[in-house]
Formats: sequence, C-alpha cells, structure tokens
Amino acid sequence: MKNKFSAEVKSQIKHYVYRLIDPRNGNTFYVGKGQKNRVFDHVKAELTFERDEDATTTKIDTIKSIRNAGLKVIHIIHRHGMEEEVALEVEAALIDAYPGLSNEKRGYRSNDYGPMNVQQIQSLYGTEAIEKITEKVIIIKIRQDVVDEKDGDIYNAVRSCWKLCEDNAKKTDYVFAVVDGLVKEVYENIKWNKNSECTDRLEFVGNRSLELEKKYKDKRIPEKYRQKGAANPCRYTF
Repeated sequence: MKNKFSAEVKSQIKHYVYRLIDPRNGNTFYVGKGQKNRVFDHVKAELTFERDEDATTTKIDTIKSIRNAGLKVIHIIHRHGMEEEVALEVEAALIDAYPGLSNEKRGYRSNDYGPMNVQQIQSLYGTEAIEKITEKVIIIKIRQDVVDEKDGDIYNAVRSCWKLCEDNAKKTDYVFAVVDGLVKEVYENIKWNKNSECTDRLEFVGNRSLELEKKYKDKRIPEKYRQKGAANPCRYTF
C-alpha cells in the first residue's frame, strides 16, 4: 500500500488517532492524532524530522532502525471519524496507556485528568476546593509520578523547566506546586532564570512559604485553572 490515503478515504475518516508499531517486537512506540495523511508523515523518505523536534529524537531513531533492518513501520488507525476535541482526549488516553512511548509531550489535559488510582481520585474530588486565589501566583501542575522520579522532592520536580514569558513570570509573588490537582507546596521570594540546558525555558529558585501553605495546602485548585488551556501546566492567577 502507498503511504497515502485516497481522496475518498481522506474525506470520510475525519480526525483520527493512530499508533506506530515496531514490527521487530510488536511494541507501540508512538501515538498521535491527525487528519488526511498525517499518519504517514513520520516515515516519508523526504522527512528526517519535523519542524518542532530535534532530528535525534527517540521516534526518529526508532524509524531509522526499522528501515535499516529492511522492515516497515506498522500504522494502526486506532479510532477515526471524530471531531478534534474527541481525538485529543483519545490520543491523551492512549499516550497514558502505553508506557515508554517516544512522544515528547504528554497527552491533552493529562496533568489534570490523566491516570490516577482510586485514592488519588477520592483525595482530589473529596477535598475542599479553593474559592478564590487572591495573590499573584503561577500555578504549576505536575503529576505524582513526576515527583516520584525526583525521590519525592516536590521542589526539584516543579522548579524547571517551563515555557513562560519572563516578564510575566517576574510579576508573580508566589509559585504553587500542584500535584494531581491539589496544592502541595507554596514558594515565595521567587527568582526566575533561563534554564541552563534549554535556554527558551525558565526555572526558578525560591523558599517555602509556610504561612501561605496554611491557607492553601492540600486544597483543590479552582475549576477555571483545570479547564481550557490546561495543556500548558503553568497558569497565572492574574
């Protein structure tokens, strides 16, 4: 089969979610969404990498290894005929369901609605919600598994590296570390700097604000900070 759909097929399938599978082991190594011939773009001979990613990403390395072995990537259309909003949700669920993917970004709204055990769900929705945040705050949302990777150190898990406007970031007085929807730590005396490894992103240093934690710790952030725009884990309260 040629690496393209016919005009009739393209007009019928609408938005879809796909998986790329390594024929050497049967493992799914990438999940994406798209329209028309998007599923084939990753392995077109004339493309070595996409405009928004480095040429040495795991995905590209895997594709090259498959081709060097004389094999072809297996393309699976996991679900089709969707509107874009639904496709985003399906893509996010699959990204969460397949560990070890080469995707460089987590799925849509994964920081808010991604996998949680039942205790985390109960804790999130069974706790008191904050009615209003009156201070100038940047909310940074991370997941518990990210904290676990830092040996439980929330500060090191949340302090870098974020795509933020430096001028706006410097207007904030506090940073809230929000883990699975709940405020876990609050930092003050914030200083923002360029990340040493990724200069288009920022990181901060700061001190725990134990006083403000008395007001907000272990409470659920307002719903408006959990909805649209949540693909970005950083949200301003002003």
